[in-house]
Amino acid sequence: MSSTASSSKFAIYGAIGANIAIAVSKFVAAYFTGSSAMLSEGIHSLVDSGNGFLILLGVYQSGKAPDRRHPFGRSKELYFWALIVAILVFSVGGGMSFYEGIEHLKHPAPLSDPTWNYWVLGISLVFEGISCFLAFKAFNADRGDEGFWQTLRRSKDPAVFAILLEDLAALVGLVIALAGVYLGHLLGNPYLDGVASIGIGTLLVGVAMFLIYKTKALLVGIGADDETLRDLERIVHAQPAVQHMRVPLTMYLGPADVILALDIEFENRLSADEVEHAVHALQNAIRAEHPEFKRIFIEAKAIGEKERVGSATMD
Repeated sequence: MSSTASSSKFAIYGAIGANIAIAVSKFVAAYFTGSSAMLSEGIHSLVDSGNGFLILLGVYQSGKAPDRRHPFGRSKELYFWALIVAILVFSVGGGMSFYEGIEHLKHPAPLSDPTWNYWVLGISLVFEGISCFLAFKAFNADRGDEGFWQTLRRSKDPAVFAILLEDLAALVGLVIALAGVYLGHLLGNPYLDGVASIGIGTLLVGVAMFLIYKTKALLVGIGADDETLRDLERIVHAQPAVQHMRVPLTMYLGPADVILALDIEFENRLSADEVEHAVHALQNAIRAEHPEFKRIFIEAKAIGEKERVGSATMD
């Protein structure tokens, strides 16, 4: 297992453990105080816990070896379960928070001692901060010199970006809940608790929409970025036997599982055997710099002889 994959799983386990503990404490506080924002935060943490288990299921399923029914493996299972997570965040997390907020605006609970809320929110901020730190560490594993948003857009691993976004949303949600409780008691206005709950719902819906957008593109099939394509062209043209190539065709099956199809024309002096050797040399050169290309399909032709050699390899 790679260090990146290991840190991703560690971040998921950390998020699950933190969210379960936090959800219990928030529900206890909501029971004693009647806080709508606290109840929404409890729902949020409970949904996040379940989402962590779904992402883990996706990681496990995507790692299964290819078989006759799944000749290309099951890497896209991770993207499927990430989509389910996004839908749950939208419907259960965002929807329930909206509902609780509106209900609290219709029937505001009388203000009570906020001590429970402050203790739970403070403890939750600590645990969520730790979980977010672990997720951010996994996110930074292959970030390089890129900025945060650029890396987030480029990332193809829901086990990293989905957990990170959920943790960030949880931290912001806690701040919103804390503001609602504090301002509600400071101003003697119970309606602010419901407003905070609606604010949390809006936050979760926004995160869910981004996750749906990301995972939809990955499920449909997205190719490598322009920088990778240019690098592939450099590697191919560096091979002495290559005469011409068409634009590489790529598609992500998983975060580190990409299909590559190449149409290459070799020099006309090469025989079929020499073309085959050139194909293997090209595959090795590509994998040396881009190990994510687990399956490389090359249709090769020696121009003068009009011989075509179809080649495919699989790790």
